[in-house]
Amino acid sequence: MKLTTLLSTALLAVPILADSFPWERLNKNDSLLIIVDLQEGLYQLARDYDPTLYKQAMLAHSALGLAFPTLPVILTTSASTGPNGPLPQEILEMYPSAPVIARQGEVNAWDSPEFRAAVKSTGKKQIILAGIVTDVCTAFLARSLRAEGYSVWANQEASGTVTKEIRDLANDQMMRAGVNVVSLFSIVCDLMRDWRASPGAKEILPWLDRYMPVYGMLARGHRAAVENGTLIPGEADLPL
Repeated sequence: MKLTTLLSTALLAVPILADSFPWERLNKNDSLLIIVDLQEGLYQLARDYDPTLYKQAMLAHSALGLAFPTLPVILTTSASTGPNGPLPQEILEMYPSAPVIARQGEVNAWDSPEFRAAVKSTGKKQIILAGIVTDVCTAFLARSLRAEGYSVWANQEASGTVTKEIRDLANDQMMRAGVNVVSLFSIVCDLMRDWRASPGAKEILPWLDRYMPVYGMLARGHRAAVENGTLIPGEADLPL
């Protein structure tokens, strides 16, 4: 076999990851939040995370539009009158005026003409999404959006599936297609960009306290130290 053929074969075997694509930052004025099949029936299939933490992640993802009011929000469900069940009431109450696309048969949300029209009508090119299950509802839609030229950020924490192995495989497939598989906090920080911005610390810290309490408690601890904290023996000798 010729050397050029060997080299070509080797290059074809190298996976194309999201890092192979130019780095793109989220722009809160060009982003769309999609809530994909985070339904009460499907919730029980999200077994790759602690169920209590996962419910918190679902609600936090859905509440991104409350933290960043410029984000349009689209909700979609699959067979919601069947075993998949409805969206949790907590999510529906966040966006009483947002479109809820109830798909009757389409597994991939992008196969729904009504859903495609809703996405295109926003004019946004950066898509933030999460769904149950990761390997179908999130990955199918994310890769379809990439094929249509959209930039996609898949919230890993708010997408759930039946096993960690399946989750890892789905994330790998998305990354090969150029999907940004990311955490909730990275989405928040990229949309905000600067604590002095608007929304910034004033709006985002209370949001984090509710939806990402690990950072909310950090801020509470700092406030307590400033307002009424005193050093105890030994603390003054610790390095800064």
